[in-house]
Amino acid sequence: MAITHPSFGKLADDRIIIFDTTLRDGEQSPGFSMNLEEKLRMAEALWELGIDVMEAGFPIASPGDFESVLSIAQHFAKDGPVVCGLARTAPADILRAAEAVKPAARKRIHSFVSTSPLHMRVKLRLEPEQVLELVTSSVSLARQHTDDVEWSAEDGTRTEPDFLCRCVEAAIKAGATTINIPDTVGYAVPEDMHRIFTMVRERVPGADKIILSTHNHNDLGLAVANTLAAIRAGARQVESTINGIGERAGNASLEEVTMALRTRHDAIPTTNNIVTERILKTSKLLATITGFDVQPNKAIVGRNAFAHESGIHQDGVLKDKSTYEIMTPESVGWSTSSLVMGKHSGRAAFRDKLKGMGYEIGDNQLNDAFRRFKDLADRKKVVYDEDIAALVDDEIVRGHDRIRLTALTVATGMATKPTASITLEVDGVAHDGVAAGDGAVDATFNALRNAFPHDVNLKLYAVQSVTGGTDAQARVTVRLEEGGKLVDGQGADTDTIVASARAYVHALNKLLVKRERTEPPAVLRA
Repeated sequence: MAITHPSFGKLADDRIIIFDTTLRDGEQSPGFSMNLEEKLRMAEALWELGIDVMEAGFPIASPGDFESVLSIAQHFAKDGPVVCGLARTAPADILRAAEAVKPAARKRIHSFVSTSPLHMRVKLRLEPEQVLELVTSSVSLARQHTDDVEWSAEDGTRTEPDFLCRCVEAAIKAGATTINIPDTVGYAVPEDMHRIFTMVRERVPGADKIILSTHNHNDLGLAVANTLAAIRAGARQVESTINGIGERAGNASLEEVTMALRTRHDAIPTTNNIVTERILKTSKLLATITGFDVQPNKAIVGRNAFAHESGIHQDGVLKDKSTYEIMTPESVGWSTSSLVMGKHSGRAAFRDKLKGMGYEIGDNQLNDAFRRFKDLADRKKVVYDEDIAALVDDEIVRGHDRIRLTALTVATGMATKPTASITLEVDGVAHDGVAAGDGAVDATFNALRNAFPHDVNLKLYAVQSVTGGTDAQARVTVRLEEGGKLVDGQGADTDTIVASARAYVHALNKLLVKRERTEPPAVLRA
C-alpha cells in the first residue's frame, strides 16, 4: 500500500528509497578518510547520481565529523537529498546530530542501539527492558528536532524475533518513520532476510505505515543478495555505499543493487531515482579521493566488467552483444570513445572534453588541469580519456591539501647511490629535504621524511599503468600506517618516481585528517 513519508510525501507502491552511507559507514573502512572539501565534492556527486538520503556522518564522533555533516547540511540548505546524521541513544548524541543537520532543506536523525542478546550482554551490559526504554527515549527526543527519524536495531539479524518485534513497535510508537533492520556483521543469508522482514510486516502494529530499511554487510559476500531478498519481503529503503566500501568486508554496493533492480525488473518490479549513467564517474571519483581502486573483476565498475577474452564469448558479442552482456556498458557510464587530443589542443577543446567526460570545474582548477595536460601532451604521443581523467582527478582532489609537492630531483643509475632532493609546501611554507636510499623510490620517500619529519610504516607500494605503451602514465598507490590507522594515497604521472611522490604526499594528507578523528565517548545511559 502507498505510504506517506515526511520527507518524500506519498510514495508509489514500487518506489525504492536509496540511502547512501558512503560518507559515514564507508569512511569507517580501514585506510579510508576524506577531508571536508573531498566530502563536499563526493556529496555533490552523490546528489547528481540521484540518491534520496545521504548519511553524512556521525556528528558526535569528532569535531571534524560534526563540521562535515554541518557543512553538507548547509550545502543542501535549499534543495538536495535528505541529509542524515547518525546518533546513539545518548541525549548528547541526538542533540549533536540535530544541530549538525539543522540547516538542510530536508533532514533526518538516525538513532541506533544493539538488540541482539550478545551485544546487549557484552557491549551494552543492559537488560532487554532497559534497551526498550532507550529505544523509546531516543526516538522521542529525535522527533522533537525533526519529523524524519530513522531507528536501527544494531545486529538485528541475530536478535530474538519476539524482542525485535517489541523494539520495532516501541520505535514506531515513539515516532520513527523509518525502521532499519541491519545485518551488522554479515551473518544472514537471503532466506533469513525474507523471513525477518516478512515477520515484522505481519506482526508489528503500524509497520504498514512506515518505511522498512535494509542495511547489509558483506562478510560472507551476500550483502547484495540479502538486500534484494529484503526488498522482495517489503523493504522500501536500501542502505548501500559506492564501490561497496565500509566496515570490514564492506556494505552492499549501490551500483550492484541498482543495476540488479534495473536489469531484473521482471523479477523485482521496482523504481528508484538513480541516474545509472553516472555510476562509473561516481565510482572513479571515490576511488581517486580515497586512494582505493576497485578490483578489475568488480561487477559494474571494474575495468573487466565488460571485457571478453574467450574466443567463444568474443564471437557471440560481435554477432549480438546481448549474447554475453546483460546490460550495456553505456548504461552505467562506460564509453567506447578513445580520445585523440595532443599538444596542439586548445583550452576550449580541453574544457569541452572535460564536460563530455562529466567534469564541471572552475576556472582556477581548469587552468591547473590544462597546464598539466599540456605538460603531459609534450611527453606522450597520444593522450587518452583515461590519461585526462587521471590527471584531472589528481589535480582537483589535491586542491585543498595541506602538504603539496612542488619540486623533485632524483639522481640514480648503475654504480650510483640513488639520491633525491625534494621541496614540499606545508601550510604555505616551503620545506626542503635531501636523502639517499636503496633505489630511486626509497630515496624519494626518505627525502620526504626529511622535509616533513614523521614516523609511519609503509604497508603497500603498488604501480599500475593508466593506459598502454612505454609512455603511459603510472598510477601509484601507497598505504601508510600510524598507530593502527591506515591511509591510502594515489598519484599519477608519466614519471613513476613523480607519481610515487604524489601518492605518498596524498597519503600523508589523509593521515593528517585521520589524526584529527577521535573515538566518540562511551555511550551514556539515557
